[in-house]
Amino acid sequence: MTSRARRFLFKPLVFALAAVTLTGCISPSADTTGRYTAPIGDAPVIANETPYSDALRCLSGYTQGRPVRVAVGQIADYTGKTESDNSGRKITQGAALMAMSALAKAGVPMVERFDTSVAELELKYANNKLIGDGPVGNAPVDYRKIMAGSIPGSNYYLVGGITELNFNIRSIGANGTAGDTDAKGLKGTAGANMYVMNVGLDLRLVDTNTLEVVDVVSSQKQIIGRQISAGAFDFLGHTFFDASLGESALEPIQLAVRSVIERAMLEMISNLYRMPASACATTQDPLAGPEQRPFVRNTAYAQPTEISNEPTRQDPYRFYSSSDPASEPRLRRGYN
Repeated sequence: MTSRARRFLFKPLVFALAAVTLTGCISPSADTTGRYTAPIGDAPVIANETPYSDALRCLSGYTQGRPVRVAVGQIADYTGKTESDNSGRKITQGAALMAMSALAKAGVPMVERFDTSVAELELKYANNKLIGDGPVGNAPVDYRKIMAGSIPGSNYYLVGGITELNFNIRSIGANGTAGDTDAKGLKGTAGANMYVMNVGLDLRLVDTNTLEVVDVVSSQKQIIGRQISAGAFDFLGHTFFDASLGESALEPIQLAVRSVIERAMLEMISNLYRMPASACATTQDPLAGPEQRPFVRNTAYAQPTEISNEPTRQDPYRFYSSSDPASEPRLRRGYN
């Protein structure tokens, strides 16, 4: 057999051996665990944190015991951006759930208004005397009573939406090729690219009783991505090699949405509870420079003067005494 024939048979053999080696990780019949193959990856489950999570937890020490109940409504995706292959939306549809998690980190009391389907169904069953709460001792099972006023109401509710998703605000790149001038000489390429996009959010806090908008926050966050690549091509006698490597990374878009929401919650909660500057060490934006304004925008709310017992449009945060924000709150308008 000639050397050319041996090379002709050797190449398919190499490819076949590589294919068999790869399929060795998969079995056509399930093992004792009920799987055809073992999944890769061993990263543990960790908390879903942003740079603002610690600051929110810091606020919880100030919000505990303050009877202001907040409901979260619809926080929709208003960007209208979808994947080019029609596989779905580019932005998460769970922004309201992220807002609930942020409020929970800050210890703000919440009432459910986002998904009340189960509660409404149980209320219907209870109204028809079909639900019982189980026997107590030897007493027979009794149906659940519907008690007037058993569901607490909200004082404020949160609504808004994701309003911006701007691609490629600015990009920069550099690519180069160098090598021997000989046709069979060593040649190499290298390149790097960076681009920036952003996501924006608009939220408003509404008084449930009067439907007055008492606070509005509009925030945005830029997202960066990069690509780096390099390659080499050369002839080695009668053979050649072509090798390349690269790396690409994009800051998670959905995590950026969560960061914007938590930043907005941090500002709203600071305003709502009239937090003084000394209440929490993280009342400044942890990602901003020294020129960043504090979360409490209006100093009259941060250090309020004594106000009348009757709420006005200039006093949307009417639940607390203004004399000592750190003391136990004094409720107004009969919320006691």
